[in-house]
Amino acid sequence: MGMSVALYRKLERVAPDLRDALLSLFEEVERNREESVTKREFNELKDVVRQLAEVQLRTEVRLDNLTAKMEELVEAQKRTEVRVEELAEAQKRTEERLEELAEAQKKTEARLDSLTVKVEELAEAQKRTEVRVEELAEAQKRTEERLEELAEAQKKTEARLDSLTVKVEELAVAQKRTEKEVASLARSLKATREQVGGLSRSMAYALENEAYRKLPAYLAANYGIQVLDRIVRADVADEEINFLARAQKNGKPVILMGESVLRLDDASKLKSVRRKMEKVASVYDEEPLPILVAHYAKPKVLEKARKAGILVIQSFEWD
Repeated sequence: MGMSVALYRKLERVAPDLRDALLSLFEEVERNREESVTKREFNELKDVVRQLAEVQLRTEVRLDNLTAKMEELVEAQKRTEVRVEELAEAQKRTEERLEELAEAQKKTEARLDSLTVKVEELAEAQKRTEVRVEELAEAQKRTEERLEELAEAQKKTEARLDSLTVKVEELAVAQKRTEKEVASLARSLKATREQVGGLSRSMAYALENEAYRKLPAYLAANYGIQVLDRIVRADVADEEINFLARAQKNGKPVILMGESVLRLDDASKLKSVRRKMEKVASVYDEEPLPILVAHYAKPKVLEKARKAGILVIQSFEWD
């Protein structure tokens, strides 16, 4: 007996194991159809196959549903794991915060103990204040009596003040005359200061000009320093240097650099030399040799300069 196309298509939807069993069954039926199979039995067999196919279809639908559910559960599990990790991290932060709060509580208790002591001290101070208030109240009574005496004295003072007012008015007129004279003197003093300032600058330039001529021979004779270039005034790294020249000391190349002042009586001038020395060192490879030229230097400042490695030369030394 041949198999219909519709029946074969239904068998394709059946599970492989079940399909193989059914095909074997059909083959057996084909071999024995002449012996025992009637049309009614064959129809019953077809019904059984159809029912099995329908069961299989329902099974596949349920299986698809279960697969979808399983995928949803997998996604849910992933979200749950992420949430668990977040909760674990939050728990860790909570524990750290609890430790911080515990430490803060210890500090608070310590502060509370300290405040308790202070409150007791304030209570004691309050008692003393109350005693002091009573004393002040008594003193206030005496003050009121004294105020009455002062009020009487004030009347007498006002009379004297009227007399003084007249004298003050006379003094105000005299003050105006004095202010005019002071203004005239201020103008004269300003002119004098300008003249003195100009004179100081002239003396400073004169000292520098003399040093330019005298220093090379003096340094060679007294310190073994050979000046190789002409000593000039120069700007180095935006800093004005009064004396600058290449030189040698004991055969070692150095940069002679320094300043001139009329009076070396303030150690702050040494700071200016050290600052300019750093500027020179940032530009030249040779080691800076700092000098200070002055008409006069105080012994204390001379000692500080010696300790700082700054050579101080007073103008009378090269004459």
